[in-house]
Amino acid sequence: MTTEQLYNKLNYVNHSREKRLHYANLVLSNPNLTPKLLEILFRVDDSISPRAAWVLEFACSQNIKTILPHLDVFTTNIHKVHLDSAVRPVAKICELLAKQYTNKNNTIVKKVLTAWHKERIIETCFDYMINDEKVAAKAYGMSTLFMLGKEYNWVHPELELILKRDFQNQSAAFKARARHILKKMKKGK
Repeated sequence: MTTEQLYNKLNYVNHSREKRLHYANLVLSNPNLTPKLLEILFRVDDSISPRAAWVLEFACSQNIKTILPHLDVFTTNIHKVHLDSAVRPVAKICELLAKQYTNKNNTIVKKVLTAWHKERIIETCFDYMINDEKVAAKAYGMSTLFMLGKEYNWVHPELELILKRDFQNQSAAFKARARHILKKMKKGK
């Protein structure tokens, strides 16, 4: 399948779990589609870009190995994604990577996620925190920063500063996640 054929198929993806799962399974059963999906995702001004992000998120949720051979491309370009409906799934993929990386079990993510990849993810997640993003991207961002901040000493103090500074002006969902993260950071000290 060519990139343009995949692009045309993504026209049929909608918010339904069924459609996202169908196309995620297509990608999982055809790993050669992942670079094409990423190419479409990073057409950041295209209305199909978020649909590629939804499919990639579902594929990564089922099998994180889907993204691993493409971490260079993913982490190089995530900061360019700006459409709200594409930012949330990209932030979720970052959280999935951080969860696997910080998992106590010896995962393949620990072997392939380099310092450079983590730095790009951290940078992007801090952008989510300080920019005018929807609460879901901020929530995934703060969780990712908390997890990766266990390895990077400077991350937790910066995250704590942002969470405390923005707390009063954010939504109830943001406040709930922020309280949870702040509590975990305090416990870790």
